[in-house]
Amino acid sequence: MEIRELTCIRCPMGCQLTVTIDGENVSVSGNTCPRGEDYGKNEVINPIRTVTSSIRVEGGSLKLVSVKTKGDIPKGKIFEVMEAIRSATVTAPVHTGDVLISNAAGTGIDVVATKTVEKR
Repeated sequence: MEIRELTCIRCPMGCQLTVTIDGENVSVSGNTCPRGEDYGKNEVINPIRTVTSSIRVEGGSLKLVSVKTKGDIPKGKIFEVMEAIRSATVTAPVHTGDVLISNAAGTGIDVVATKTVEKR
């Protein structure tokens, strides 16, 4: 049996979780909402994250547009997703919600704009 202590990051409460792994059984205690239980289980079985960054914009009123993954990606794919983001350039205009990278690093998750950048 393995026990891990985690701080939940799914809501502002920051609950101190105790995750117990006993073979195939995973239990979580210390959470004050259902999101804490989901977070604790996922963190020990298949850790996932949302990636936020920015992409270069050509011909825009701003040089960068803020972006994020549309959903959570496996933690092990973060560096591949960041490499795709670093190598990307988009042309203005860009609108909030536009898909700027489809299926980032083969995750099935898109990278979308979180801000609008107009043409210069």
